[in-house]
Amino acid sequence: MERKPVRLLLCDFDGTLVDTRMANALAYIETLREVGIELGVEEYLATYFGMRCNEFMRRMGIEDPAERERLRLRKIALYPTYFDTLRLNEALWHFTQSVRRQGGKLWIVSTGSRANIDNVINHLGIGEGIDGILSGLEIERPKPAPDCFLEVLRREGCSKEEALIFEDSPVGLAAAEASGIPYFKVDFAALAE
Repeated sequence: MERKPVRLLLCDFDGTLVDTRMANALAYIETLREVGIELGVEEYLATYFGMRCNEFMRRMGIEDPAERERLRLRKIALYPTYFDTLRLNEALWHFTQSVRRQGGKLWIVSTGSRANIDNVINHLGIGEGIDGILSGLEIERPKPAPDCFLEVLRREGCSKEEALIFEDSPVGLAAAEASGIPYFKVDFAALAE
């Protein structure tokens, strides 16, 4: 059986296409410090990176929905302060653009907030190289459910065999596996070596 050519790339954002770990960590740490909660960079990166904001805030003991929303907006406001720590995954970016030049499409599929994603894309100047974005709040069942990937396939009229996923986190990889779409695990730390 002949394999169909890949025409749709589904790429996680934080930690996959862009190394945002430090910027996210520092913005959350500053936000939480303002309400008297101390959190270290290593603890955030090891335990909470990639988690949806509401779940993260609950784990930090913030139960009031209005307070969680206020802190979410504060973190978004602080996030650009730390953009000097961002790193684009150059190898993956060049690959995605090569596929696009051959008629393929690149979608960002992330649990992150659309505002954060847009801020980083604008800062890096890569918006013209992205065909679509599906962010965390746009889907009812987030990763590790496969719904986000399957929704982009539906929107693009694409089969699983014509798509390829790039992910880094355990929840993202679980979603990729559950989707039945071929996928690659991205390890940003290994790229830096």
